[in-house]
Amino acid sequence: MNKKKYITVGVYMKLTFSSLQWMVFILAGSLVAPIAIGDAFGMTQAETADLLQRSFFIIGLSAILQVLFGHKLPINEGPAGLWWGVFTVYAGIVASGALTAADGLQQLTAGMLISGILFFLLGAFRVITSVRALFTPLVTGTYLILLVSQLSGSFIKGMLGIGYLQERADAKVAVASLFVLVLSIVLGKSRVKGLRSYSILISLIIGWGLFKLLNLTKDTMNAVKVISFPEWLAWGMPELSGGAILTSLFVGLLLLTNMVASINVVEKAYESENEKYEPINYNRSSIIMGLNTWIAGLFSAVASVPISGASGFILTTKMFSRLAFILGNALIIVISFLPPLTFFFAGIPAPVGYATIFLPFSSMIGLAFKEYKSELKSDTNLFIISTSLMVGIGSLFIPAAALKEWPSVIVTLLSNGLIMGMLTCMALEQFYKRKNGRKEQHS
Repeated sequence: MNKKKYITVGVYMKLTFSSLQWMVFILAGSLVAPIAIGDAFGMTQAETADLLQRSFFIIGLSAILQVLFGHKLPINEGPAGLWWGVFTVYAGIVASGALTAADGLQQLTAGMLISGILFFLLGAFRVITSVRALFTPLVTGTYLILLVSQLSGSFIKGMLGIGYLQERADAKVAVASLFVLVLSIVLGKSRVKGLRSYSILISLIIGWGLFKLLNLTKDTMNAVKVISFPEWLAWGMPELSGGAILTSLFVGLLLLTNMVASINVVEKAYESENEKYEPINYNRSSIIMGLNTWIAGLFSAVASVPISGASGFILTTKMFSRLAFILGNALIIVISFLPPLTFFFAGIPAPVGYATIFLPFSSMIGLAFKEYKSELKSDTNLFIISTSLMVGIGSLFIPAAALKEWPSVIVTLLSNGLIMGMLTCMALEQFYKRKNGRKEQHS
């Protein structure tokens, strides 16, 4: 009887710590975008706090809807980088005086609602299966390398403390971040299963405590209310404009490829561990993503998208439990109803967040090499890979000011190296496949 009791307690403790670790991982990757957007649009501290609260609610709810009714894999959601880019473009237009902040945010709200309709239609008409066929090992490998390349700059700058407490690099923050990074790697590679499984949670708690001890934390915002529900249409009623419609349709199509790539990557992580899971229904995932995008528009926040980093998290921690994932996201929704908790977790030092999740994200490079493994014998494939990476990584270095006068649709494409490289890879691979197919027909 006592043995059964201990086993039950152990199961509950494992579930509790696993859920907390998912919560920490999701929060660490979701804090930057809302705060950066609030700053770009000149929002007050209270307005930024409200945006953060709504973002938490949307991220948690979107992930639960997907894991229950969509792709059914434990893939965390986060503010879509593409939408973040579009918000930044509009913030620039607002800064130039061509648009008021209110009008810009209302047009972005309308854009997300239109993008949501696009996901609904593509899923309902079962178009996504055709898109899925484009994600060959070449495309998936290129996507992963470009994703890490795009994020690596933010990780290194964040751990050096650039823009955290001061504009330049901060030696004290850098040394503390390095300690947290080394700790997370040691724990993540530990032979002790408990330390390995909860490496992210342990590293974040110790890192946060260290930053507090060294007086490297920022002052947290004070909550006026103890309990509050995220506000509907906080930016006002949606406002249609030609530019917003065109941009949202374009972004929707690009995010579709992003969604398929993220699901594909996590699916392969499951395959590598021989875990059982239901076959992925990409059309159903698109419909749920449409619903999630609508929720983001109605609650005035950045639309979310499945995050590929979940694959690195799963491979690092060996956590495949859907229940722990659901509970972790449920905790984030609970936090969104409690402003004091929202502000408390918003106080996680950014350098600690970056150092803590460094290993799961860097491990995606290993997944990319596994994808490329059987494709490197062909000169044509080597040409496709090298050209795609050249285009994608090169696009990361285009100064934002250089595209200031160009249409927002083109800016959205050219300023995103991940999408540029992935589209280049798809186009070249399909071109050579058709070319070789015609040769075989004539021979």
